Amino acid sequence: MIKLTIDEILLPKPDGRLRIYAWTPNDPPPAYTALIKVGQTTQADVNDRIRQSQGQMQQAYTLHVDEVAERDDGSIFRDNDVRRRLIEKGFEKVVIGASREWMRCSPADVKSAITELRKGLRFESARHETFPMRREQAEAVKVTHDYFQSRWAEDPKAVPRFLWNAKMRFGKTFTGYQLAKKLKAKRVLVVTFKPAVEDAWEADLKNHVDFDGWQYISRNAGGSPLDVPKDTPLVYFGSFQDLLGTDRYGNIKARNEWIHAINWDLVIFDEYHFGAWRDAAKELFEGEDAEVAKKELAYASSLETVNEDLEDLSEDEAEFLPITTKAYLYLSGTPFKALATGEFIEEQIFNWTYTDEQRAKAEFAVAQPEERNPYAALPQMRLLTYQMPDELLAIASGGEFDEFDLGEFFSASGKDVLATFKHKNEVQKWLDIIRGSFAPQTLDALKAGGKPPFPYSDVRLLPYLNHAFWFLPSVAACEAMKNILEEPQNVFWKAYDVIVAAGPRAGIGLNALPPVRDAIGSGHDTQTITLSCGKLTTGVTVPQWSSILMLRNLKSPETYFQAAFRVQSPWSIKNPDGDGPNREDVLKPVCFVFDFAPTRALRQISEYGIGLSPNEGNPEKAVADLVSFLPVLAYDGANMMQIDAGGILDIAMAGTSATLLARKWESAMLVNVDNDTLRRVLADEEAMAAVERIEGWRALGDNVIETIINKAEKIKDIKKKAKDKDLASKEKKELTDEEREYKSLRKKVQEKLIKFATRIPAFMYLTDFRENTLVDVITKIEPDLFRTVTGLTVADFNLLVDLKVFNTERMNAAVFAFRRYEDASLRYTGIDSHEGLSTVGGYDTVIAREA
Repeated sequence: MIKLTIDEILLPKPDGRLRIYAWTPNDPPPAYTALIKVGQTTQADVNDRIRQSQGQMQQAYTLHVDEVAERDDGSIFRDNDVRRRLIEKGFEKVVIGASREWMRCSPADVKSAITELRKGLRFESARHETFPMRREQAEAVKVTHDYFQSRWAEDPKAVPRFLWNAKMRFGKTFTGYQLAKKLKAKRVLVVTFKPAVEDAWEADLKNHVDFDGWQYISRNAGGSPLDVPKDTPLVYFGSFQDLLGTDRYGNIKARNEWIHAINWDLVIFDEYHFGAWRDAAKELFEGEDAEVAKKELAYASSLETVNEDLEDLSEDEAEFLPITTKAYLYLSGTPFKALATGEFIEEQIFNWTYTDEQRAKAEFAVAQPEERNPYAALPQMRLLTYQMPDELLAIASGGEFDEFDLGEFFSASGKDVLATFKHKNEVQKWLDIIRGSFAPQTLDALKAGGKPPFPYSDVRLLPYLNHAFWFLPSVAACEAMKNILEEPQNVFWKAYDVIVAAGPRAGIGLNALPPVRDAIGSGHDTQTITLSCGKLTTGVTVPQWSSILMLRNLKSPETYFQAAFRVQSPWSIKNPDGDGPNREDVLKPVCFVFDFAPTRALRQISEYGIGLSPNEGNPEKAVADLVSFLPVLAYDGANMMQIDAGGILDIAMAGTSATLLARKWESAMLVNVDNDTLRRVLADEEAMAAVERIEGWRALGDNVIETIINKAEKIKDIKKKAKDKDLASKEKKELTDEEREYKSLRKKVQEKLIKFATRIPAFMYLTDFRENTLVDVITKIEPDLFRTVTGLTVADFNLLVDLKVFNTERMNAAVFAFRRYEDASLRYTGIDSHEGLSTVGGYDTVIAREA
């Protein structure tokens, strides 16, 4: 792990803005008479840039124009935009040698062109983007294409599936289209769970020269796919809820029946994390008003039913998708459920994580220092956590870990100007704390010998807080926060424009974004705080956001990092002086996440790190890899220090008890009982013999697995018939009865497998070896003891693991949690860790410090 100092973590923020300048020589040679040179620079003094461009031939000149190159909406324009506007107005562009910046016009004409551009006129050709794929994008296309081809070679009728586990800023739309192009696809269907991302899908197809001749159609863009010639590549964009929502009998919306008429070459699922759709997505918007949350989630009336189908039938899309296609591509930055459940095998997954991105950034800078780094503008994240004073902890601590409860602390009631916090006095103290003016804490800091870096007090952090996102628990909390920030005593906060992006008045989806962008403008001369309880946390890019304050409880790492990555959007100016294509001024090299519930925050980090590398043999190493590019600082009430992977895991699991460990081993996520897994077991005589030796299995009756599969097929047939005609009441009852019995049998099988799983920690406790992963349990154990405790042989268990009956990734996490809990118990009693325990990232140092 790369160890940074606190000063290195709190990196100074660069300052730069693009300026347009225009000048004329005082004594011009004949060829330059009546010409004016129009250029651009990010140098604070444009005269420095003009003298630099003159080289050794310094001459007297007059500077006529020095203007900020920013539109009213905060976007920038460039010197070539100004020259293009002048040409369109009839002025001549004069090329002298290698210089292409001279115009035959007056200074007033240049100022007029700048004014027109500033008012929002854009002059971009229909297809102006020419950039190639980055290395990882080309690799994603290649491995996916190769996998599809291999599956079709084995079975021409196969419908292969592939997952891109790719974080935000990977370029999934552009790369997805490149895959479609390589496949020579003529009909591409893009289905998303977040309709707000349509802008990116449409822009990439229409702006890049690689997709010349392609046609884009959606409900918003208009057009009919049936009218497009068969030899013209077509992309249709739609939401899952609109296109694929059905009733429980499989009937689709009449307006979408055309979807049956097209044989798609490729179907792309954007933002694919079905588990997160119900759980994390609901968590994201649970603070919104009920009606607003429903619209934000874009739930169709049938979506809950469809989600049940997805859970039961995820291995067979034909069961729930009313379409035919040659292949499926799934895109998600947080597909933790898909990874953890083994829904995709290793050869069906391409990974591009935050760690991969930041490692590529560092390696490119070393290997090709003279070239423009394509990753340079992607900020590195830093997490700063703060332990609240005891008097604040006292009013809002609870839950299973007795942690600081952000939901309770920031609970509020009322609407608009009448909204107020339940603990208003304490919230006011918290506002004083984050700007370093809370008297008791100031005294403690003096005793400790130094003031810790609080967000709105440390001069190194303040520039990154000019535009911050505050993530609160409810609409009332957002409105109450705006009200308290505007009270007379809070003079400090008067400098910030506070925008409430929550509740009905903020609008639905992207409608909440324009007020934020209007307030931010270019970001150089403004200061803003955006308050939200769910809006603008997914599918939104605001380059100037450089920090996020996590002020609500979040249970899932998917939700936490979807929100956190909002502030990781790049903010830079390419080729700032117009003559250096490899130069890029990065205005946001790092970004910050501030969290005030330390244990919960570090638990999110550990779960995210492990979730990014579900096949990593040592979870501690997975976390170490993450925090080597995401430094974590923790303030314990007296000192601010950097925490390594071992320390993060120790703190994250600090509240772990035997009861909580038992819950991990009783989770339904530990076992797979989907139809595909049951078919694999049924087809293997040794596997069938093994499951029949599990305690209580025979009580389920004869041929229970075969019965479940047969009932699934019967239900499938009934639903297929329902697509062609309405079911009679007798058939509806038959379907209901069959589904009820089918689910009941599957549940009983699941319970027997879970009961077996609960025997594993008992076995681990009795062995001398300290297990890190499930592989350790299988390969480094005492076989006789294993059979005595669990009832199965090691070979039986290994076979069932190979057949994916047991979820390897989830069991790895449970095994590792048990190991750390056991080690903590041993250390408490003064017993050293056993041999075989691997350490990463200073774990022993953490233990020594605790001792």
